[in-house]
Amino acid sequence: MLIAGFPAGAFQTNCYVIAPAEGEECVIIDPGQDAVEGVDELLREHRLKPVAVLLTHGHLDHVWSVAPVCGARGVPAWIHPDDRHLLSDPAAGWSSTSSSLFGDLTLSEPDDVRELSDGATLELAGMELVVDHTPGHTRGSVSFRGDAGRGVMFSGDLLFAGSIGRTDLPGGDYPTILRSLAAKCLPLPDDTVVLPGHGPQTTIGRERATNPYLKEAAPHAGPTRGI
Repeated sequence: MLIAGFPAGAFQTNCYVIAPAEGEECVIIDPGQDAVEGVDELLREHRLKPVAVLLTHGHLDHVWSVAPVCGARGVPAWIHPDDRHLLSDPAAGWSSTSSSLFGDLTLSEPDDVRELSDGATLELAGMELVVDHTPGHTRGSVSFRGDAGRGVMFSGDLLFAGSIGRTDLPGGDYPTILRSLAAKCLPLPDDTVVLPGHGPQTTIGRERATNPYLKEAAPHAGPTRGI
């Protein structure tokens, strides 16, 4: 699997492009602020043709460029239904104080929006990606799991190197994110590569050993009903 990416915009949100190999179809994950040029550069460099955009959640820093990226290539965007409203109402995902930072910014849904569900397997660009609903950062947060020789997880803002996503914005909930970590991260093999929404990549094993939030989530492991 080819995985390329770059940190986009002032939020330094990781945007990823994944494909079976160079010169083939690809999927774009989380095109954030001012991501269009970076996406186009990766597509040219690796001779890729996008077939879909996947969104780990609806926060502005992850969806800022989704409409222009989808519109330019005529591809659908996939998002969990609990976060779909944020595509056209980004301020709803932020506190009243922070939303004022965006002024008169308006966003709109791409022409083709499709909804993700927990446990679904997406067959896109010759790849299979498993969707895990991982609420806690937002109600509609998801992560994507695939295989790149060893397992890989695109964790969005669920899990970072040494930390986790914030839970103090609308739709966030700390006990819920702990349950998501317990249900969706702790069962994974230690060599699973974690590609987060911000910051450097890590592995499940490294986070299991050093991340205080995964340690706190461990007592929540077990039945996942209600997540």
